[in-house]
Amino acid sequence: MKPSTLCRLTLVACVSLAPAAALKADPGSRLWATGGVTTIEGTAGGGLVPWALMSGYASDEEWGGTLTLSRAETDDFTLNVTGAALNWRNRIELSIARQTLDLDTLGAALGQDELSQDIFAAKVRLAGDVLYSDYGQWSLGLQHKHQREFDVPEAVGAEDDRGTDVYLAASKLFFAAVLDRNLLVNVSLRGTRANQGGLLGFGGDRNDSYEAMLETSAGILLNRSWVVGAEYRQKPDNLGFAREQDWWDVFVAWIPDRRLSVTAAWADLGDIAGLEDQRGLYVSLQGTF
Repeated sequence: MKPSTLCRLTLVACVSLAPAAALKADPGSRLWATGGVTTIEGTAGGGLVPWALMSGYASDEEWGGTLTLSRAETDDFTLNVTGAALNWRNRIELSIARQTLDLDTLGAALGQDELSQDIFAAKVRLAGDVLYSDYGQWSLGLQHKHQREFDVPEAVGAEDDRGTDVYLAASKLFFAAVLDRNLLVNVSLRGTRANQGGLLGFGGDRNDSYEAMLETSAGILLNRSWVVGAEYRQKPDNLGFAREQDWWDVFVAWIPDRRLSVTAAWADLGDIAGLEDQRGLYVSLQGTF
């Protein structure tokens, strides 16, 4: 599917879902857009970086969650993600996601069309509040990943078909910080052994130890329905056969209703498996309950 086709389908879904969603009760009482969107790993955050926020809009006395479909297309790869998250009392988030990476260019040579992995994640709010605390909201999370097709990762030097990332995230909303618009800033520190997020396994011939990686996000709330921003994510470099590069994106999120959000981004994923300059469109559709 071409990016233009994907965008048209997403817009059709938005138009059809938004009126119906607006007739129903709000899914939680937290302020608009304070649940973020959903990362490619299924947790609340931006597209690439997990935030300290909990998914959805559940407050301290509520529960709720999200369902997500995402797709990213570059010159040589296509990534599809389905995910679901549950938020209990704005304190604990549990999520699950399935990533499938289509090997559009390498598939014929490798005799394998795709790589996929399952991600089981949990996040706990440790302290603070993103809106009102001086030092923002702090959360601790983990993501356990299981690579489902390990032949290719093993052949290029990966040590394991599963691994667990651990991260500490801090998020803070600054009121009227940029041209009288609210600014959300997030900083995350991740301990990881994952190659290309785990899709090429964990550890490798160059390094098999956990490393600390910095991840950052910033978003400006133009109004309660539109957010624009950027993200940056450091990556380890464990495999000798090809260098692994950091990821970044610029994004816009549309939140027409508490039950629906659409995120579009231009993502630069660097070189992947020796194929250079993997850049392209990322689109994510999220429903909240």
